[in-house]
Amino acid sequence: MKKFNELYHYFFQSTKGLILLAMTAISVITAVWGTLSGPMVEWGVRDVVVGILGMDLASVERSGRIIMLYHVIAMIVVAIEVYIMTSIIPMRKHQQSTINATITVGWITAMIFGLAFGYFGHNYFYHGLFLVGQSLIFFAGLLLTVALYPWRKDYLVTNNEYAHTKKGYDLERIAFFVMAASMLISAGFGAVTGSFWSNGHETFLAEDLIREPGKTALQKSIIGHLHIMLTLIAVAITLIVGRWMDWKGKLHKVGMPLMIIGTIVISGGVWSVVWTHMAHTFIYVGSVFVMLSALLLVIYAWAKLIRERIAEQGIENPTFFQKLAALLHDPIKFGPFWQMVFMNFTVSGVGIFMAVKLEQIFRVWPAREERVTLTGHWHILSAIVATIIIMYYVDIAGIKGKARKWFGWTLIIASDIAFAAVTIFSMKRLFVIEYYEQPLVNLTMLLTDFGLGAVLVITGALLVWRLIDLFKKDDPLWQKEANDPELDINPTAELTQAGRDRIKAQIESEGI
Repeated sequence: MKKFNELYHYFFQSTKGLILLAMTAISVITAVWGTLSGPMVEWGVRDVVVGILGMDLASVERSGRIIMLYHVIAMIVVAIEVYIMTSIIPMRKHQQSTINATITVGWITAMIFGLAFGYFGHNYFYHGLFLVGQSLIFFAGLLLTVALYPWRKDYLVTNNEYAHTKKGYDLERIAFFVMAASMLISAGFGAVTGSFWSNGHETFLAEDLIREPGKTALQKSIIGHLHIMLTLIAVAITLIVGRWMDWKGKLHKVGMPLMIIGTIVISGGVWSVVWTHMAHTFIYVGSVFVMLSALLLVIYAWAKLIRERIAEQGIENPTFFQKLAALLHDPIKFGPFWQMVFMNFTVSGVGIFMAVKLEQIFRVWPAREERVTLTGHWHILSAIVATIIIMYYVDIAGIKGKARKWFGWTLIIASDIAFAAVTIFSMKRLFVIEYYEQPLVNLTMLLTDFGLGAVLVITGALLVWRLIDLFKKDDPLWQKEANDPELDINPTAELTQAGRDRIKAQIESEGI
């Protein structure tokens, strides 16, 4: 019973346990539901899985099932980001525990009953509980936004190394606050449209409407919802890894205003897609600000990695190759920022090129080719965010030595091979005509399956390692993590004396 209570505390009350639980859920869903498409269909694996689990896969309901599945995975990813934010951003202990508990109950409820409704018969009691889970996640978002409120004097910045206003308000906290508030409003666009299902709105996949000349306001709302939610998830992970690397100095003071302005502009632009044709102009402007901020973060992070490794080695006048070796020394710290750079070649660059050459090139292609490009575009961005989250978790889990290097480089190389292959496949009409495309298609699909397969294998190995650790009797890692302090005050948001006194009083009163 004691161990059960300790495990409950670890998985539902400690930050690392909550992240591990959510990562495990996504991995299981990916492993099982990944058998329903791709080569698994050709190999007959799908039929076996469907038969064993008793899934109901009526073809006419395919779009609805996919929407349900994507929402479940996205909500768990958002939960992981929330767990990280509540652990690294100063806030009251009761706020952290309430937010984490609310969103945990929310994503577990939404996951179980959303998948049950979508794939195991359409019991509308399940659908109602799925909506309850989503509502709890939204409420947790409200609580998080309140906790992130940046204009409290408790959270004034007193260290001039970090971006702040003249009165000392933390610009990084403001960026987190703006992102959270924007996500709540953006979620509302999807929720309002969902309330009109079968009453003026029907299920559809966004990529199916790319060439429909007249879209309803509800359809535009869903398209905007899809784009902005994924964008804000990416903004959130960028802010998280910036705090992880203790981003500060001149680049921080420039990057934070850019991120705040970019998030506001790009969010407003996406929302305006419902009523204006100028939405993409605002989106482009906002994207430039966000991407510039991310670039400044990459420059800072890589310079810091080189500087710290060179100092550790005791080299006074390093050569170019010594600096390069220092940069690549730790793939887990190098990887997230490399993925942010690589994204420009597989996501951002492709998206901008598509927008600029839409009428001249892409609308000349068969509709299926444009649809494939758009689908690949969204999936790559989602997967890049996932790889960054995995590397963040590997670091906080304390994996070191050769295991850290092998895991990091396998994750980076394998995922990037897959992303590059998918990009080439989706843009293949630029390189080859349809008559000669099959060798290119075969090669890119093989590389994609190999890359994604390797990522799934090493992620599975990570989770198996943690599973084995749960049954260790002597000094298991999970017990150490369960006892980690949950109130992590990061130096990027130093408290005033009044704020420190309040936190101290709270710690004493709550026995933390």
